[in-house]
Amino acid sequence: MKVGIIGAGNIGSTLARKLAAAGHEIKLANSKGPESIRDLAAEVGATATTREDAVTGVDAVILSIPFAAHRDLAALFQTVPENVVVIDTSNYYPYRDGAIAEIDDGKPEAVWVTEQIERPIIKAWNAVLAETLAKKGADKTQPGRIALPVAGDDPEKKSRVLELVEATGFDAFDAGGLATSWRQQPGTPAYCTELTADELKTALGKADPNRSADNRETLIKGFMEGGESLTHDDIVARNRAVTA
Repeated sequence: MKVGIIGAGNIGSTLARKLAAAGHEIKLANSKGPESIRDLAAEVGATATTREDAVTGVDAVILSIPFAAHRDLAALFQTVPENVVVIDTSNYYPYRDGAIAEIDDGKPEAVWVTEQIERPIIKAWNAVLAETLAKKGADKTQPGRIALPVAGDDPEKKSRVLELVEATGFDAFDAGGLATSWRQQPGTPAYCTELTADELKTALGKADPNRSADNRETLIKGFMEGGESLTHDDIVARNRAVTA
């Protein structure tokens, strides 16, 4: 599959590396231009390019950018064919993105993104820590494989994303449509808690929209106070404890 990735941070670059290793043809772009990521792209097996080129002649586009930055992307997708799958990995954090009233009032993040870019998306790889994505993928034959939720309204496009998630070393779990994708947002039991498929199914079912925003803020405050003393395992454990 030909895949364009916009965003070359920890998640975007790791996805580029893993999908290239799985045999996919990857274009990697960011907001600063291809020269700024030329060496990184070569290292992960991708081609550094512009954002415009990253959405041209591809089967799928992965958006791995700060949440609020989606406001600037509608024009980019005006000429992209409808059959191209658009995947979003982002999450809303008010301290970083600024308060967005619609989301604070209950609109699912994925629905808001769809409205900003004027294209339906598939939500994937948002509920995983960067270190988990980079280091904890496993062969499908391995027991206890971590599962990741995938949400979207188009069954055919979602099936293609499920395959891509599997290619990155995780069990891909169909989490339903975008209207219920809030179940995999920050502050929910499914978010960054490293669960198996059976555990993830249970966690998605236990998500409480009345608690998730408060959980998110409690966790962020704790992570900021803990600073560099927190290990990856500490972060996973805290996510599990607060959202349980």
